[in-house]
Amino acid sequence: MEIKESLLHFCQDYVRQKQEVLKKRGASLQESLNSETKSSAGDKHETGRAMVQLEQEKLGQQLQEIEKMTQVLKLVDIGASTQKIGLGNLVQTSTARYFIAISAGAFRPKNGSPIFCISPSTPIAKLLLGKEVGDTFMFNGKSHKILELI
Repeated sequence: MEIKESLLHFCQDYVRQKQEVLKKRGASLQESLNSETKSSAGDKHETGRAMVQLEQEKLGQQLQEIEKMTQVLKLVDIGASTQKIGLGNLVQTSTARYFIAISAGAFRPKNGSPIFCISPSTPIAKLLLGKEVGDTFMFNGKSHKILELI
């Protein structure tokens, strides 16, 4: 259970860091837009504003993705005990360990191999969801066996 708590905190920290970076980027874009308004005129002015506004739209989409990740993390119940793989499970396969929550990269515990934090929508998670200990599946042309479900 302690490892799952660490994994959940790792994912939450990942989301927080992404939010901070995006907020700083948003403030920088707003500052650019304000300075573009004050210092430019004509076609160059309009082009500069349009580019900043496009970046703001991209930023808005990224913030929506972060919000979706936040909502998924709220649904993760690390205390739930199940027989079938689902959200919040730590899965040991014959090749790697996966924590099904959000795609946050590899968590490296002090002792042991890395644990990959993956979203339920990733190809590997789609193959894992609903399976049980002892089941096998094919991924990237290789057979994998589910050894443990925590």
